Amino acid sequence: DEVAAILSEGWGEVATLVSCDPPAHTRFRGLINKAFTPRRINEREPRIREMARTYLDTFAETGACEFIGDFAGRLPMDVVSELLGVPDADRATLRRWADLVVHREEGVRSLPPAAAEAALRMLHYFTEMLAERKQHPRDDLTGALVAAEIDGDRLSDREIIGFLFLMIVAGNETTTKLLGNALYWLWRNPDQRALLRDEPTLIPNWVEETLRYDASTQALARVVARDVEVHGEKLRAGDRAVLLIGAANRDERAFPDPDRFDLRRDTRASVAFGQGTHFCLGAALARLEAVVALEELWRRIPDFAVEPDGIVRVHSVNVRGFAALPLRFAGRR
Repeated sequence: DEVAAILSEGWGEVATLVSCDPPAHTRFRGLINKAFTPRRINEREPRIREMARTYLDTFAETGACEFIGDFAGRLPMDVVSELLGVPDADRATLRRWADLVVHREEGVRSLPPAAAEAALRMLHYFTEMLAERKQHPRDDLTGALVAAEIDGDRLSDREIIGFLFLMIVAGNETTTKLLGNALYWLWRNPDQRALLRDEPTLIPNWVEETLRYDASTQALARVVARDVEVHGEKLRAGDRAVLLIGAANRDERAFPDPDRFDLRRDTRASVAFGQGTHFCLGAALARLEAVVALEELWRRIPDFAVEPDGIVRVHSVNVRGFAALPLRFAGRR
């Protein structure tokens, strides 16, 4: 009933970047770009590196960790939360809500009550945070979104809250899964691990090949806007379509020997972050986080090994990755 009440207030009609097309999308993205600038992203690099080292310090000498809980699930949430201006004390709660929003039990396709409640709590949280930021402006992304303006046009409160929600859920979950997937597949491919040991400059390639080989986001549902033919199959306007990103990134027409994990691969045809109008707005931040995190991890625990018996995969309709990924390694400073 509470969810229905919120939707009746208009929340269900608020378009987000991932759910609208031009011209609404063009306006929305243009205003967000006024705040979410390359400079704002790039200047976070020293702080991201500091965060990564701090978390590594908590377990690098112990010889073991649960990588998702101890590192991969914490760093992205801290990066996004600090960018938005979320206080330290609230970050664990937001991460728990974000996890619930995407979690699905086996065979469950509808929105579970726990996910609806978590989404509702996040909407309330960001409503209050935005109101506070308007009363007390700060130099963070939330404040910049409030101030963003093009020819007198500004983002509405609900548009800002919708974007904050998207940043916490998408910006946290996908990068967490990317980091776990990167470690898992390097461990499963010792020849590529040896290559990285000889050429640590391939760490950005490690990120890109992981995105291609086992993307955090595996599928997106869409409605066909106009009649079109794709590889001999006719789709009609109004048809529902599922875009299988994971399958596209294993297409042999784009990637020779696509089922091989290869750090020297040309990944420019990857659609892990989408293409065109809907190319992921957070791609640069996700790449920066992943490269910095893996550089620091490779420097501290390059001999990591996965403990297979402790692996737990995430249950989700479109997100692929690990809920738990235990590691062992030689403890060192």
